[in-house]
Amino acid sequence: MEFKYFDIAGVVEVLPRVFGDARGAFFESFSAEKMAAAGIVGDWVQDNQSRSDRGVVRGLHFQAPPFAQAKLVRVAAGRALDVIVDIRKDSPTYGQHVAVELDAERYNMLYVPVGFAHGFTALEDNTLFLYKCTNYYAPPSEGGLRWNDPELGIDWGLQDATVSAKDQVLPLLKDFVSPF
Repeated sequence: MEFKYFDIAGVVEVLPRVFGDARGAFFESFSAEKMAAAGIVGDWVQDNQSRSDRGVVRGLHFQAPPFAQAKLVRVAAGRALDVIVDIRKDSPTYGQHVAVELDAERYNMLYVPVGFAHGFTALEDNTLFLYKCTNYYAPPSEGGLRWNDPELGIDWGLQDATVSAKDQVLPLLKDFVSPF
């Protein structure tokens, strides 16, 4: 596994070593030892999966303490633009984001630390998105930021987006009070 680090502390892209031949491909999708050495730590307790068609935007979501979650995310089919926003109020990169294209053919993953809002858009129909989480989903602790907040400056690369009614009314960064 190779690890790519970003200017925002704690964010790591995982690039697994893929072994391919005429039969297909094999890769190690998780190694607690290797990931801990790279700064990816957590007691992983829940896996989730979603399917989205091209142009669907999910996010930007987080869970507040005491149910905050770190996530390790990847796509099993298709491609997605994965976006995370630093919402740690004392962070020098508060309000900044990282965007990474996750691709089922590259098998890459992104580690989303606690204290980040997370979202993605499917770049292809039938994109399968996998989430490994360090805490259980707790509806009373969910929160988020508006996906298209101009202050965040996220280029989703979309002409038209399909967004849930709930995500369309999440707060803007200027009106947001971070629980982190």
